[in-house]
Amino acid sequence: MFDLNSLTLDEKLTLLTGKDCWRTESLGGKLPEIFMSDGPHGLRTMTEDWKTLPATAFPTLSALGSTWNKVLAKEMGEAIAEEAIERNVDIVLAPGVNIKRTPLCGRNFEYVSEDPCLAGDMAEQYIEGVQSRGIGTSLKHFAANNREFDRLFQSSEVDARTLREIYFPAFERALRAKPWTVMCSYNLLNGVYVSENKKLLDGVLREDFGFDGVIVSDWDAVVDRAKALKATVDLQMPHTDNAFDTLKAAYERGYITDEEIDASVQRLVALAEKVISNKSKRKITRTKEERHELAVKIASEAAVLLKNEGVLPLKEGERIYVGGKPAKTGAFGGGGSSYVESEFKPKDLAECIKECGVNAVYQEAYFSDDGARHGFYNLRGGLARAASADKAVIAVGFDRYTDCEGTDRTTLKLSPIAVEFIRSVAKANPRTIVIVYGGSAVDMSEWIDDVAAVIYANFNGEGGNEAIARVLTGKVNPSGKLQESFPLCLEDTPTGSYRGNGCADVYTERVFVGYRYYDEADMPVLFPFGHGLSYSVFEYGGLSVKEKGGKYEVSFTVKNVSSVAGKEVCQLYIGAKQSMVARPVRELKAFDKIELAAGEKKKVVFTLSLRDFAYYCEELDGWRTENGIYTVSVGGSSRELPLSAELEIKLSADEQPSQRVWA
Repeated sequence: MFDLNSLTLDEKLTLLTGKDCWRTESLGGKLPEIFMSDGPHGLRTMTEDWKTLPATAFPTLSALGSTWNKVLAKEMGEAIAEEAIERNVDIVLAPGVNIKRTPLCGRNFEYVSEDPCLAGDMAEQYIEGVQSRGIGTSLKHFAANNREFDRLFQSSEVDARTLREIYFPAFERALRAKPWTVMCSYNLLNGVYVSENKKLLDGVLREDFGFDGVIVSDWDAVVDRAKALKATVDLQMPHTDNAFDTLKAAYERGYITDEEIDASVQRLVALAEKVISNKSKRKITRTKEERHELAVKIASEAAVLLKNEGVLPLKEGERIYVGGKPAKTGAFGGGGSSYVESEFKPKDLAECIKECGVNAVYQEAYFSDDGARHGFYNLRGGLARAASADKAVIAVGFDRYTDCEGTDRTTLKLSPIAVEFIRSVAKANPRTIVIVYGGSAVDMSEWIDDVAAVIYANFNGEGGNEAIARVLTGKVNPSGKLQESFPLCLEDTPTGSYRGNGCADVYTERVFVGYRYYDEADMPVLFPFGHGLSYSVFEYGGLSVKEKGGKYEVSFTVKNVSSVAGKEVCQLYIGAKQSMVARPVRELKAFDKIELAAGEKKKVVFTLSLRDFAYYCEELDGWRTENGIYTVSVGGSSRELPLSAELEIKLSADEQPSQRVWA
């Protein structure tokens, strides 16, 4: 155990800020340097002259969320950790579990879901995967950083109940995996910068959630280093020349104490010791080619079949027209600090389809969004070929310039030229299949009725076109489900085009975020949370809900009643029939992805606790489970729930606030 007494005050203060952009201070060799790197969906390490080194570009975390597959989340974490081992990286700055409050957020592709249960459980497995290889993680961005607009200046104004029910639980669930660090966010929360918010960091994160690791700032998120130290931010990143002087002056005037300094230094020393003690776990089990194939596998399960009017899967002997820029280039990910440079040259979607046994030809009819200025590129030839084909597959969507850290989108719609391209091809060939790439919800209202099938590919990494080809041809049965609701239009979302005034962003929708909002308002959506079609057909049955020792066991069966093997995501939702407060109609509390052969039936069992039925009561400053009737629903999406049962909870009257009963 390292002796803190061997350090001078100046050495301790020096440790509290990074040595440079990516490394911690070593004090001339007294402690090991800790090397950190970006990497939610692939390692982003840079040379000293700021050149990005290549790595496997995995599907983004939003795509990983669309798999609803915890096993894949762990495997992706393992693979990224192995690349970190090769680059001598000690901590991967991931995963991000901020809630997708608005589909306009430019960084949504880095986040798992609009729902904290899905986000937290997937992140937990991702962290388990990374840290099983002796590499640390940084769970981020704590907390309530839900848009990029003015993130350095704008305060997220959120009530305590909403924080506890929506914006904290994903972190709380992911913390079960014991990430080595947690990263605090840029924004203010209720008027106080998160990096200086002692109630949030020391109170909620450390005391309530039991986190005993290092809190690291987001890069340049700290405004005042001394105030951040008092809030228990242990490490400011990156290095700044004034951090030491700020701390020294604050110490000399008595603003920060030896106890506060030593507490953070002790956590940093413990982190360094953890890095050393875990080096024996650093084993590489996958080749570069195997990591690429894992990226393809994740992308395959992330593909969400939204619509299919009998045109998929493609069949041998059919002639397929393929168009659209992403069909050539792929759509690896969004822009900013998480963009991964890959050595892998993206495969042509038409070539990938041919490798799967179906004849396909690419015709460059829609070149890029720049075509809006110059007209369609070779449109006439493309439409002629599309019309003569048996089916047309066109790829459209967003890229790292539209979905990017530091800025938000302004629309959910595709570019006008993309919409016109879809309509033109669909008019020429009604058997048109559209592949949409992106990091968040898309408004498809202008064209979806004109096409026969739609696949939402997400930003699906370096093997994206290989994965889409496998799904199109039935080599892979689609099993992805939406990790966020797709509204009919931006105006239907809880926040609309509102983005705050640069000073404050008021969370007026409170706990009614995503599907909770649409269900409460009884509002139609384009596609509900959890939606995703398959080439298989699944039948649910045999729902049973039993109380067992203070917990509740929910069991049911799922049968594949088709002739095609497939995977189904079983989702469990709970809703209170009556409550003394406004509560969502239903909330996701458990999920599992199961694989079923043709004709196979499996039993699925979930165990729920009283917390799963509770809401956060601000007046009692804690979770409260009300006596009463709850509806337990099971199915394949938030609005496709064929099974439901009622459960009555009867706790002691002493545990319940009084309710007035009229005679």
